[in-house]
Amino acid sequence: MAVATQSLEQLCINSIRFLAIDAVQKANSGHPGLPMGAAPMAFVLWDRFMRYNPKNPKWLNRDRFVLSAGHGCMLHYALLYLTGYESLTIEDLKQFRQWESKTPGHPENFMTPGVEVTTGPLGQGIANGVGMAMAEAHLAALFNKPDVQIIDHYTYVILGDGCNMEGVSGEACSLAGHLGLGKLIALYDDNHISIDGSTDLSFTEDVGKRFEAYGWHVQQVKNGNEDLDEIHQAIEAAKAVTDKPSLIKVRTTIGFGSPNKANTHGVHGEALGDKEVQATREHLGWQYGNFEVPEDSLNHFRKAIERGAKLEEEWNHLFTEYKTKYSEEAATLERMIAGELPEGWDKVLPTYTPEEKGDATRNHSGKVLNSLAGVLPELIGGSADLAPSNKTLLKSSGDFQKGQYQNRNLRFGVREHGMGAICNGLALHGSGLIPYGATFLVFTDYMRGAIRLSALSEAGVIWVMTHDSIALGEDGPTHQPIEHIPSLRAIPDLLVLRPADGNETSGAYKVAIENRHRPSLLALTRQNLPNLAGSSIEAVAKGGYIMSDSDGTPDIILIATGSEVHLCTQAAEQLRGAGKKVRVVSLVCWELFDEQDEAYRESVLPKAVKKRLSVEAGSSFGWCHYVGSEGASIGVNTFGSSAPGNVTLEKFGFTVDNVVAKAKALLGVR
Repeated sequence: MAVATQSLEQLCINSIRFLAIDAVQKANSGHPGLPMGAAPMAFVLWDRFMRYNPKNPKWLNRDRFVLSAGHGCMLHYALLYLTGYESLTIEDLKQFRQWESKTPGHPENFMTPGVEVTTGPLGQGIANGVGMAMAEAHLAALFNKPDVQIIDHYTYVILGDGCNMEGVSGEACSLAGHLGLGKLIALYDDNHISIDGSTDLSFTEDVGKRFEAYGWHVQQVKNGNEDLDEIHQAIEAAKAVTDKPSLIKVRTTIGFGSPNKANTHGVHGEALGDKEVQATREHLGWQYGNFEVPEDSLNHFRKAIERGAKLEEEWNHLFTEYKTKYSEEAATLERMIAGELPEGWDKVLPTYTPEEKGDATRNHSGKVLNSLAGVLPELIGGSADLAPSNKTLLKSSGDFQKGQYQNRNLRFGVREHGMGAICNGLALHGSGLIPYGATFLVFTDYMRGAIRLSALSEAGVIWVMTHDSIALGEDGPTHQPIEHIPSLRAIPDLLVLRPADGNETSGAYKVAIENRHRPSLLALTRQNLPNLAGSSIEAVAKGGYIMSDSDGTPDIILIATGSEVHLCTQAAEQLRGAGKKVRVVSLVCWELFDEQDEAYRESVLPKAVKKRLSVEAGSSFGWCHYVGSEGASIGVNTFGSSAPGNVTLEKFGFTVDNVVAKAKALLGVR
């Protein structure tokens, strides 16, 4: 095909392809196959349908685009550059996969303006897209008025075979179908190739029928390589279906245009090589140099700048009208978008005195959530079919269901992994929603990938995890978390908080609500705990603080979290009665404590005091950081046992008497 015979649209599509080819080739690393095959559908979507403003990537009413098959990220980077996003230049494309570049090896929302969510782990992106579509539906139900529709946008996703194989996508898409999210449209790059080779090796189900069973509207584009009108008509038809999410199965050829590698797994995850790059240029009639974009193509793409500015200007006029008519609602929405909290919001946090009856911290959590619901309309969330146990229902709201999107209680069903990714999508929608997701702590195993991505993506999700130790009792070792808290503490930028009573639970939520770009995980008890003298909402923000103390330099420091703090306070009284100076430290959040300045940390855990005993009803892994070589730990380094909770605690040594005995052993006294 000679260049002169290529249509403008073909020039544009090939511009996407060759920017991807050249970037991967220069890096000698990457995935060229998907951008080469998916370029036509991406072009039609971005050129004919998507509403966005390259000059303002954060415009509220933009359509959201998620590349769930994140390995093909050069498709996305090429589109951002071509359509005029100032965040990416041609030099940035040349730095693909290089140190601190804006074009990392998978899309990262915190690195590249215009990228909505961090994708790469397959299936996470489509599940994020479900969360974004839920956010749109919720905001529209909350803020739209019959005469002024200010929230009206779509979530578009491109996903691949790998996304459809991963279980997280099934969990999330099943829920999306149940909820009837009509503004979620997924284009499935159906190229029949994965890293191992043909999908015939392992993936032969009828994906379309599966999605129909989920309650999706399903179409098929037979020639996604060349028939732009067929792609266009399918998207139009998807938009016309307003009561179901849509899957468009677009049959493509991975590595389209490569004479020798197209339709092979060899083009999936490695550069074409110089000879094949040249052969592809000749095959597609591309007589342009590396990273060279034809002027006609670039001019056409850059029309998105003027188009986007006009779309946003029209919306701004609409929002001005909205503010005039509905000033209170507008003020709330503007506050949410800005990520600001209402003045005095934290005044509703419950406080407790030692004289008040103790309770489980999961119950304290439920009280906090319901108190916050009255002052934070952006709070939305739910549980993976454990709401009565997790205490996460908002009493002032109904259930978020099809046609009832204004409600805030999300019913995730038994879908922990999907719940996690959906919550990330809700947080990253960019509208200021504060999502929370809940299950038993042991089931963070099912959703660890999503929790990790919330930390990486700077998504301020609140993870509410109850039944946090062997004290949950009779359900036994399958449900009793042992290694979970230390493994979660190992995730960078995740705040793991294990509160000891009602005040600390309120303090944990204060930390979580205020951290809008950092997720928090609350580990909460099933069993009742006393409210402690010396506990503090404000002190939780320090991560660790002195709960009780003796005059002078302590002989020993007892350090605990959560349900074991009260054991230490009682043990300290006995030890003081024996003439020992004892300090009790509640180390509610390791991450926050380690971030305090050295002077504060020294004031709580002075280096001169070598005798230290940690007490936590889980793995002792990591406690050496605080107890040192001369200290000791009371922990659980085996699996638990099925018995009443008070029995398991006693058998594993979580008693006041055992704490006293271990402390005396450290001090060398009887």
